[in-house]
Formats: sequence, structure tokens, C-alpha cells
Amino acid sequence: MADYGAYTDEELFGLLKQDDQGAYLEIYDRYKVLLQNHAIRKLTNMDDVEDILQELFIDLWDKRAAIHLTTGLVNYLYTAVRNRIFNHFYKRQRESNYLNSLVDTVEKGEYVTDLTIREKEYAEIIKSEIDALPPRMREVFLLHRNEGLTYKEIAEQLGTSELTVATQVKKSLKTLRLRLGSTGFNMFI
Repeated sequence: MADYGAYTDEELFGLLKQDDQGAYLEIYDRYKVLLQNHAIRKLTNMDDVEDILQELFIDLWDKRAAIHLTTGLVNYLYTAVRNRIFNHFYKRQRESNYLNSLVDTVEKGEYVTDLTIREKEYAEIIKSEIDALPPRMREVFLLHRNEGLTYKEIAEQLGTSELTVATQVKKSLKTLRLRLGSTGFNMFI
């Protein structure tokens, strides 16, 4: 078994490019703590640091054949960590800007929710179903629901009995429930 600790960075990188997992593990062991200490000074959140290092070492293995070092392995690794830290800050800034924009929009009330749209649509449907009631039933229903008149007041206004008014209101409610369904109907009526 080879003693990878004795190899130089260049030799380890050459072996890495030849798919040598032992060389990869030596690079990981050799530089993980150094890169971690470097990243923690910039990020201060250990979870973010670990995520960045994990991505770096996964990419190192996955892209080993395509990587061409010009300044040495240690410089490549530090540059890769630095770039990932920049990307991390950029991503956080974009998320922050998006959230701030969303909060501003909500606070200013410049939005229309799906519920508001559905309520308007359902109110239109209810109105058309009320309009489809027989004329006298519709009149009694509207006087009771919209005007807030009692059965007695409606009976006096229309010159009919309270029992007739009560029957008309009950029939209109039953008809509307059948046409609209009880769940949606109860929200609006």
C-alpha cells in the first residue's frame, strides 16, 4: 500500500487524474482543515463552511480529468473555496433582495391573492343564482338578507303573511344550497 503522505501535491494530483482514490483521500485529509479554517473566517457559520467544502471536494473528484492546474494544487483549492464563498454571499444577497421585495409588496398591499380572486368569482356566481330565483322569492330573499328586514317587516311591506315570507326564504335558501353546494354557499350567504 502506498504512503500517500510522502507524495508532493503535484504527484497526488497526477494520481488523482488517474482515478486514484487514495490520492484523493490524501488531498482531502491534507487540506480539509486548512480550507475549513480559511472559510470559517469569512462565513462564521460552520454549516455553510461544511457545505462549501463538501461541494469543493465532490467537484474535485467529479471533474478531476478536466482540471488543469497552473499555479499548484493548494492555490487551486484556496481559489475554489474563495469563489464558492463569493457565490454563497451572492446567493444570500439575491435571496435577501427577493424577500425584501416580497415584504414590501405585501406591506404596500400591491398584491391580489388567489383567495380574493376566488371570492369575487364565487360572489358573481351567487349573484347570478340569486338573480335566477323566481321574482317574488328573489325579492323576499333580498329584503331579508340584504336589507336585514324581519319576516314581519317583509310581510307588511309586501302585503302577505309572515308564514309565506318564511316559506319563501326557506325555499330560496334550499334552492341556492342545491345549486351552489353547502360549503361555498355558507361562506357567502
